[in-house]
Amino acid sequence: MLLLHVMSALFPHKIRAIYINHQLQQHSASWGEFVRLECEKLNLNCVVAEVDVQNGNLENQARIARYQAFEQHIAPDEILVLAHHQQDQAETVLLHLFSGSGVDGLSAMRIHDQRTHLNIWRPLLNLSREQISQWVQQHHIAYIQDPTNFDTHYDRAWCREKLWPLLQSRFPQMQQAISRSSVLMQDAAEILAEVAKQDLEFCGDAHQLDLNLLQQLSMPRQRQLLSNWIKGQAAYRPSLATVERIQSEVIAAKSDARSALHHAGFYYLRYQNVLYKLSKAEYLAQQQSPVPQELSVSLDQKIKLAAGEFCIEQQAWGLSWDLLEQPLSVMPRIGGEKIHLHGRVGHWPLKKAIQAAQIFPWQRHQIQILSKDNVMLGVFTPKGFWLAESQYNQQHGWQPQLLFSTP
Repeated sequence: MLLLHVMSALFPHKIRAIYINHQLQQHSASWGEFVRLECEKLNLNCVVAEVDVQNGNLENQARIARYQAFEQHIAPDEILVLAHHQQDQAETVLLHLFSGSGVDGLSAMRIHDQRTHLNIWRPLLNLSREQISQWVQQHHIAYIQDPTNFDTHYDRAWCREKLWPLLQSRFPQMQQAISRSSVLMQDAAEILAEVAKQDLEFCGDAHQLDLNLLQQLSMPRQRQLLSNWIKGQAAYRPSLATVERIQSEVIAAKSDARSALHHAGFYYLRYQNVLYKLSKAEYLAQQQSPVPQELSVSLDQKIKLAAGEFCIEQQAWGLSWDLLEQPLSVMPRIGGEKIHLHGRVGHWPLKKAIQAAQIFPWQRHQIQILSKDNVMLGVFTPKGFWLAESQYNQQHGWQPQLLFSTP
């Protein structure tokens, strides 16, 4: 409420308020009405947003729901101003320390924070709770005390009500000291982020890491890079245990093993000394083979198949024009097939051709065979159409050309 009054005085025509009703307490709706009436007195617009908090860790789920609501109501050119203060900061550092957080967690909150969809400003972060309370009393600002602030069932309330007085009795300047430590950790986190960015550019990209290059880094840098890489665009880093599992169960697995580890909606797996990060949908798609189908095509027609989108085009060598607009069969690969690739000598096992082309195992379900009267005409793959030698080939014929492959 102090922040609301200060901002309304400094920027009377540039601010609006949002109250998040988590619907977890009996009086939360009336608190929203209180905020709306106070904003009315200050001639400010106010949004009251109700959110549904999912099951799980209540504090964490409430935070997630709250920030999702912020993202829905705040435009890209707006700034979210929050009233976190110095004790909030110190409590956050302690709670992150107790949960085993690294440098990022001990950095706690920043005065200016840039998130994917939010620009955040915490102008009160260096002020003590006592200062804020004193100013509220001096200016007769109405406020409501949330009773959960005193419910020691919640970690933050326990830290504030039980642990804080004990520590402060021994270390009177603890709050300021912990806040200074968070600033030092923020510097350290930025330095680590710069190093991790350089290491990522050296080892790969957001989707894959070259393990030969990764293993040239020191073990601490490997862990930092993996932690950042796994985190990606998520809000939080993975646990150290998750990083170590990927190192031991995936990276250190035998080269012919098909180990995969699932974490936070992604699968991590190794193929030919490269570590890949696949979405859950992309990884699980390999369990579903495409169904057989009949296909009839014409010149310049675009067709969508499991491997991607193809366009029927004239080529220096290709299939007979007599096959256009005729029924053709498209069948999934079942194993054991052989192919005589155009321009190559002899028949190859299709499996060997796939391996030579380095088509990922999780993409091989996309491979389909084009045939006419049980004669193989070619193979649709994520890397293009492979023309097979057959009596249907001719100079200046047609072939499907890959426009883009399926992820």
